[in-house]
Formats: sequence, structure tokens, C-alpha cells
Amino acid sequence: MNEKENPASFGEDTAVEPALKVEIRCLVPPTKEQQEKIRDFMKKRYRADAVEIVITKEPSVVDGFNIFVGDDNYDWSTLGRIRQLRKTIQALPKERRFDRIISLLREDIRDFTLNPGYQQVGEVLTAGDGIAVITGLREAEYGEIVLFDCGIKGMVQDIRSDGTTGIVLFGDDTEITEGSRVVRTRRTAGIPISNRILGRMIDPLGKPIDGGGDIGAKEYYPIERPAPGILQRKPVSEPLETGILSIDSMFPIGRGQRELIIGDRQTGKTSVAVDTILNQKGKDVVCVYVAISQKASSVAKVVNTLQKAGAMDYTVVVSSPASDAASLQYIAPYAGCAVAEYFMYHGRDTLIIYDDLSKHAVAYRTISLLLERAPGREAYPGDVFYLHSRLLERSARLSDALGGGSMTALPIVETQEGDVSAYIPTNIISITDGQIFLDSELFHSGQRPAVNVGLSVSRVGGAAQTGVMKKSVGSVRLDLAQYREMQVFSQFGSDLDEQTTKQLKYGAGLMQLLKQQNQSPLSLSDQVILLICARNRLFMTVEEKRIPSVKQELLEWFKTRHSSLYLRIEHEKAWSEKLQADILEAAEGFFKERS
Repeated sequence: MNEKENPASFGEDTAVEPALKVEIRCLVPPTKEQQEKIRDFMKKRYRADAVEIVITKEPSVVDGFNIFVGDDNYDWSTLGRIRQLRKTIQALPKERRFDRIISLLREDIRDFTLNPGYQQVGEVLTAGDGIAVITGLREAEYGEIVLFDCGIKGMVQDIRSDGTTGIVLFGDDTEITEGSRVVRTRRTAGIPISNRILGRMIDPLGKPIDGGGDIGAKEYYPIERPAPGILQRKPVSEPLETGILSIDSMFPIGRGQRELIIGDRQTGKTSVAVDTILNQKGKDVVCVYVAISQKASSVAKVVNTLQKAGAMDYTVVVSSPASDAASLQYIAPYAGCAVAEYFMYHGRDTLIIYDDLSKHAVAYRTISLLLERAPGREAYPGDVFYLHSRLLERSARLSDALGGGSMTALPIVETQEGDVSAYIPTNIISITDGQIFLDSELFHSGQRPAVNVGLSVSRVGGAAQTGVMKKSVGSVRLDLAQYREMQVFSQFGSDLDEQTTKQLKYGAGLMQLLKQQNQSPLSLSDQVILLICARNRLFMTVEEKRIPSVKQELLEWFKTRHSSLYLRIEHEKAWSEKLQADILEAAEGFFKERS
């Protein structure tokens, strides 16, 4: 059934262009007239002098033809025409009135014209472990979604010089076999999104996993997007309060900042992040919690905590548990970032938690090794720094021209035995605007949250603090650093002078004052009152172990008897000597009454 065209003549030194090979897959072979029309079409399309037609019997093509030229495919089958018509109907505007839909359908069907049905196709060489290597699709782009015959989607991850392409799969690879067909979608990976996504729990592909039904998304938002440029940003100057005294006072976080939460396993990193989400209630901040390779029970516990506190109303949870494929864990933080970015570009302030990026790096390492990329330090690929920098750089505070929204990122990284000099921790420390280091020694000694004052830092600093907080905190951080140093040296000597003893007692009192239970965020007024009282040594008369309970009693005293001071601090957010004097006078009355 093969039909070949021969060159008109052969000369001894004449270079003859090879004939363009065209494969026609069909059940019923085309007639001679149809073959000539196909030959003429291909000559014009590819500017070829000669065309070789090869006809292959294919029972699945019931009517019409499926034509292949290399990895280019022209679907001229009946099924292909139906697909074109379906896409045209789906693209119709959604009219509310039924009769308008009918008239639109009639109009569109009347004007319907068949296009050449062109698409690029590839063929699977190998598949397994969530990775497929294909040949063809020479024009596929990095990050583009491709579709396999069995319906499974994948993403282009590795474009090689030998013409093959590495694909990470978003589904079970058992249905993908050698020779399976794969086509381009010409779309980058994205997530369906709408305002109705708030309060929901989704997977990295945007599918609801909370049993709450469809999200009703109207937009398709790309998970990869260039970070805003310098001219599209404005300085970080507005605080995003965590409600945690030790953080808001000494390591303030601003809207649009990237602050790393780092520490060993089981030191309260997730608790700090969850408390920050709880503290955003009533502050018009959209929160996104991304759980990467976490146990399903741990994620359920976080969601339950947020639901009990009423925080799910303004929160989206993106979960890719440990049971998911490495490919889904890899795109999870980008999907979460896309959700937060959607609200940021709609003028909203957003907070996103990445829990945690060390597991994300491990998932990327797994994918890279399966794609046979050259391993580097600790077996991570060479572009692992770019993996996180292109994610975290998308956090910003946008200019007023772009709506003035912001995205604040709190990435979490787990260390091994407090080693912050490991590969992934150092990479992310260099990308972020500071870190909150949670010390396992402090944690096991009962200090919660276990913030290490010496190793924690915020590079935004006082620029993200209100005036009243900046003045209230004073030298507390320096006092704590001196206390830690003096505490070490005091272990080697029994005789201490009076000044040193007082400083040690004051430092120990500060540590007790900074203790805070989970899910009990402090307001700005609470923090300012406690800091002013602490700096003026009002807690020196209180027994050390009694300080946490006295602290609560003091705050209740202010709320019931001096509520006007609370309102002044919350609304004015400005420091004055009069404000400090009024707080001290009220506090002294409390301590006198309880003595």
C-alpha cells in the first residue's frame, strides 16, 4: 500500500532532498484523489518538493484519517472533528438565559469551520517511578503540561540535547507504557482558582480534598510566574503581627517580608506558624498553609485547630502528604504561592506558610536523580538554590499602581542537631530577610516558644514596627543576650556581686515573661503593656515561677479597669511619655493591690 515518488532525474553530483515522509493511520485507506490532496497540502505546509505517503491500518480511527509528519499530528478523523466542535461550544459565552444559549449554539454550529487539526505528538520511551522519558515534542517548553493517551497529565521538567524530554507525572504511571502517545497542551502548569477557594483544603492540582464539593473556579492561574520587579514593589513598612511577644517585639515581620522559621524536629515550628494564622483573624489577611510531605494526621490536626478558632474562613490549605508522588510534593509550594498571589494582585494582604522547604528540596532531589541529572553537594542538583529563590522572591509588597497588596512568606526548614550551616538551611537563609531560630535546648527546658535571641534576626527590623512597639521594646533583646552570656559564666563561680545577681534575676524574669501558650496570641496593647512593665522592673518583686500567671492577671486588670488605655494603644499606635506614665501608674496600682 506504500506509494513513493521518484525524483525526476539523478545526476552524478546532484544532491537530492529526501522525500517528506507522511504516515496516514486509518481503517479505510484514502482514495487516489484524497492522497493527492493530502500530498499537495503537505508540500505547501512544509515546502517540500517530494512527499512519501505511508498508509498504516489503525482500527481505532473509525472514520477519516490521523496523519503524522514526524512528531506533528493532523487529526482529520471524525473523532477529531467532534473534539474541535466540543472546544468551540465550551468556548461559548455563558449566558444566563436558556434561549440565548440555544441561539448561540445554532449560530456557532452554522459558522463552524474545520481547522487542520494540527498538534505535536510524542512517544514514550520509558516510564516508571513517576517519570516518563519521551521522544518528539521538539517545541515543548519547560514547565508545560502534556497529556498522555490514558488521560494522565505530566509536566516538562528536563529538555535534553539528544531530542528526548523528561516528564514528571501527576498520576499513576502503570497505564503509561513504551510507545504510548503524548500531546502538548500549550499551557503551563496552573491551578483553578476563585474567591470560593477560601476555607477549603485542596491538593497541588487544585482539586478539593475536604469533601466539600466543587470550588467553582472561574480562573486558571499559573503556578510559576516571574517575581515582581523593583519598580513594582514598595518598601516593607507595615507590620504583620504574629501575636507572639518574643517575635513581634524583637524580630518583627513586615507585610511583604520573607522570614524563615528554622529549628530541629519537634521544636514548635508549625505551632509558631499556626499561631500567626490565628492572629490574623479580623485583620483582612488571607492565609495559605502549604503542607509538604507531612503526615495526613498532622495536617488534619492543623486544619482542626484552624476550624475551632474560626480561622478557616480566611485560610486555604494546600496539602501534598508523604504518600503523594514526588512530583506533586514538588509543585505544592508553587501552587500555594499561586493562590496567595491571586489575592495579592487583587489588592489583598496575604500570608503563606511553607511547611516545610527541606522536604520540598528532598522531593526535587528525588525527581532530579530519576531524571539522571548530575548530583552535587549532598546529592542535590546544581539548581536547588534557584528552586527556592524563584519561589520566595515572589513575596512582595506591591506598589499602589498594582493595588498595594502583599504576600508575606514564612518558610519552615528543619535542621539536624541545630546545624544551620547545612546546604539547604544556608541556601534559604541567604534568600530570606531573616530567621527565627527555635532552639531544642530551650524547648526541652520548658521555654515555649523556644526562640534563640542570639541566632534569630529580622533584616527589616524596626521599619516594620509601629512607633509604640519600637519604643516599648527598648533594650530587651540586648538584656536577654547579656543574660544568656552571664548565665553561662555564672555556672563557674559561686560568688556573684549584687549587680550581676540582679541582672540574672531580671533576665530570668524576662524569659518567663516571654513564655506563651499555643493558640493564645497577644494583641498589640497586651505586648506594649508587658514590655513597659518589664523594662521598668515591675516584675522583679514577683517569684520567678509565678510570673506567667501574674502576667495574665495584669492583663485582665488592664482590660477591666483601664480599657481606655487599651483603646489608645490599638488606635493611635504612637508612643508618648504620657502613655508610658499612665501604663506604669496603672500597673503599680495592680502590684500594690496584690502585695
